[in-house]
Amino acid sequence: MGIDKIHTPVMLERCIELLGPAIGRDGAVLVDTTLGMAGHAEAFLERFPGLTLIGLDRDLEALAIAEERLQRFGDRVELVHAVYDDIDEAVEGLGYEEVDGVLFDLGVSSMQLDRAERGFSYSQDAPLDMRMDGTSELTAEVILATYSEVQLRRIFWEYGEEKLAQRYARRIVDERKTTPLTTSAQLVELIDKATPAAARRTGHPAKRVFQALRIEVNAELAVLERAIPRAIDLLAVGGRVVVLAYQSLEDRIVKREFQTRSASTAPAGLPVELPEHSPELKLLVRGAELAMPEEIEENPRSKPVRLRAVERLRRPA
Repeated sequence: MGIDKIHTPVMLERCIELLGPAIGRDGAVLVDTTLGMAGHAEAFLERFPGLTLIGLDRDLEALAIAEERLQRFGDRVELVHAVYDDIDEAVEGLGYEEVDGVLFDLGVSSMQLDRAERGFSYSQDAPLDMRMDGTSELTAEVILATYSEVQLRRIFWEYGEEKLAQRYARRIVDERKTTPLTTSAQLVELIDKATPAAARRTGHPAKRVFQALRIEVNAELAVLERAIPRAIDLLAVGGRVVVLAYQSLEDRIVKREFQTRSASTAPAGLPVELPEHSPELKLLVRGAELAMPEEIEENPRSKPVRLRAVERLRRPA
């Protein structure tokens, strides 16, 4: 099966429409902070022949696939093995002081979900790994074996928004006293048995726990909280950032940073807004945009996406 068949870029035309005014000129630089299998990146390079693309990814397997896919664009492509909160170091390390566009396509990639051995999916039995970067040490198995009941409850509640967090944490701690949890099938069975019939909601009861473990393994929210302001700081005036978020925790972080930096900082009652108090950013979409029904039907993974976008109006004094 061709790579284009297993990876359909989410909201691609909308991303091109929003970033286009910033990256359409010769010499423009776009950072794809979550390169994945380079579906978005390839489309941008094709659409904007004067564009240079910097692609970041923490997953070496994804980088290898992207490198092969983008080989025909030659020196218009720079690939870096990095987590996206290192965006500033990666860009400056390549000799750029600022960029014209930044794209974040957050969450787990199609490839990571589809490769059973990576352990991201509760629907396929695999080792409890869940690392986006295979060179890192922390895995879901390590978390389940070493975190206290309090720590497990916290991540299930905070990162999975799981109402049964305490129940699941206690059951895991009891289970591991006699049987190590090493596979996704074991964990799914444990959660299934621990879930009262009255508490079963739409979807599989393991979904939120797997999400929480993945976020903890990869420090996704902490990374995002650092990455968004760093990306904004790298933007040239007129530059744009587009973010595709797939769960509410990510979207809240993006929304908060965008709203803060698109508001005036003038003290209340000041008769005239001074230039240094004017907003740094302009919001390009109202609220968060959703994928169109036709796209959701064609690509079900686009259903939860929330798109936000901003343009840089000025640099801080």
